[in-house]
Amino acid sequence: MPQFSLYEEEFHPSPWQRTWAAFRGSHIAIVGLILLGFFIIFSLFAPVVSPYNPAEQNIDALLIPPSWESSGSITHLFGTDPLGRDVFSRIIYGCRTTLGSGFLMVVLAMLIGVSIGTFAGMLRGVRSSIVNHLLDALMAIPTLLIAIIIVAILGTGLVNSMWAITLALIPQFVHRTRTFVRAEMKKEYIMASKLDGANRWQLFVHSILPNMTEMLVVQGTVALSIAVIDVSALGFLNLGAQSPLAELGAILGDGLDVAYLAPWNVALPGIAIFLLVLSINIVGDGLRSALRKRVSH
Repeated sequence: MPQFSLYEEEFHPSPWQRTWAAFRGSHIAIVGLILLGFFIIFSLFAPVVSPYNPAEQNIDALLIPPSWESSGSITHLFGTDPLGRDVFSRIIYGCRTTLGSGFLMVVLAMLIGVSIGTFAGMLRGVRSSIVNHLLDALMAIPTLLIAIIIVAILGTGLVNSMWAITLALIPQFVHRTRTFVRAEMKKEYIMASKLDGANRWQLFVHSILPNMTEMLVVQGTVALSIAVIDVSALGFLNLGAQSPLAELGAILGDGLDVAYLAPWNVALPGIAIFLLVLSINIVGDGLRSALRKRVSH
């Protein structure tokens, strides 16, 4: 027999459940999430999905048009490049390199930026003013320009471009974290923890960090979009990933030489970059809107 309950139990969703419910209410955000999911799946399972080795050259299959053109071939879905490499396979591996490196850069920049930003947010007096002015000066410089300057010093290559973009992203996390920590330090629950004898480390781990998670998720999506654009731009300028490594920006740059003969070598990687950045931005906007609705309710 079913157990009888005299009192009707109320269901109180967790903050993340309320955020997901608000996010799910936006159809555009769901479409962006599905599109981003496809890019993540392609990146994770690139060796399984791609029909060819992205660096494999075939002199008998130079500049074959995409399969939807009359002179195209189904064996090469997106056609081939001037060296006979399969464009579809190179774009899949390019998504893996671009999205994977962007994710690593954001995680590293977040760890360093949050640490510095938390320390800066707890400062007071002259030291706080100096840090504030330094951050304002760094935030005024575009991240791509900072990355280009650092790459010019360190040298070209994907690893050096990743370090450059990471260093360029750190000030954004420092600024957002510092602003958040300064606002939290004025709240009553922080004052209560101080009166209980909590030191700065305990305040950060037990009081500030749990409330910072949502801000970091939103800021992380914004930084991921910037990282993808910057690593693609450096690859396009031949300052980032070097051939034969497949990276979306580098693939786009290599296709410029044959843009009139084989426009698909430029159009297809460009569309891939556009859709990847668009999906990240849509998911980020959906998260910000969902968090705003959850807080207002």
